[in-house]
Amino acid sequence: MSRIAIYIRVSTEDQAREGFSLKAQEEALRGYCDIYGHEIVNVYSDEGYSGRNTKRPAYQQMMADIDSWDFILVLKMDRIHRNTRNFIEMMEFLEKHHKNFISQQETLDTDTAMGRFVMQMLQGIAQLESEQNGERTKDGMKRKAETLETNDDEKRTMGFTPPFGYRISDGKLVDDPEEQAVVYEIFDSYYSGETMDSICYHLNSRHVTTRKGNPWNKFNLRNILHNPVYAGFMHWEDILIKHDATPVVTPERFNSIQEKMASKVRDPAKRKVEYVPVYDDVEGISKTDLEIDI
Repeated sequence: MSRIAIYIRVSTEDQAREGFSLKAQEEALRGYCDIYGHEIVNVYSDEGYSGRNTKRPAYQQMMADIDSWDFILVLKMDRIHRNTRNFIEMMEFLEKHHKNFISQQETLDTDTAMGRFVMQMLQGIAQLESEQNGERTKDGMKRKAETLETNDDEKRTMGFTPPFGYRISDGKLVDDPEEQAVVYEIFDSYYSGETMDSICYHLNSRHVTTRKGNPWNKFNLRNILHNPVYAGFMHWEDILIKHDATPVVTPERFNSIQEKMASKVRDPAKRKVEYVPVYDDVEGISKTDLEIDI
């Protein structure tokens, strides 16, 4: 004999619909348990709650009581969830606790091979939906990046995290003069032939730290020397976008430094230089058009 948790629900719009009243649902499900010899542990009833989220007191209590029952029994799948993702997450939770689910009208019983097959199909559909949403979001962000050059909207950074030397104000990149003085020193020293170790030593000996208060090392120094933001360009994936803040270094000098850094890479296959454009009126230029191997 299986221990059954009956779940019934009506939302405001269900109140007047025949067959969806709490009483009608409970009677039908009690009859089902009588036929199949199941033991009803409890009836969990949510009245006036939407099935599009899980913020329902009886539903939450039922899940908290999970050790007391073996199956959840509902009249129809939409009585417990109207959101595919929430339904899949519930089924994963039940599977983890070795529990099962029965929908009377859809004849879905995850204790059977057919029921498990249907669940696999639903999980596949949910996964496809999630991946498609991700692709649409990424495509939208890329289209936005490509149009930022001519966009007058003040919020032009797309969630851009400002690097050392800059801040965000009203959605736009702005100068941080104190930090920019340090960045200028880094670029000028490296361009003049000073090694990264030497630059780090001189900064740390003066107790000049990163924004987070950390000492300078080759890793964070290399990140600055490689970042096109200091030559006037933000980047999103393979798109370079001119920003309105003050560049710390000219594009010509930035490109020269990239070549110098690449020349020190031992593996010739990894000596890729990513240039920034040195001409005006560049709209959404692709970084791949500016890369060469040396």
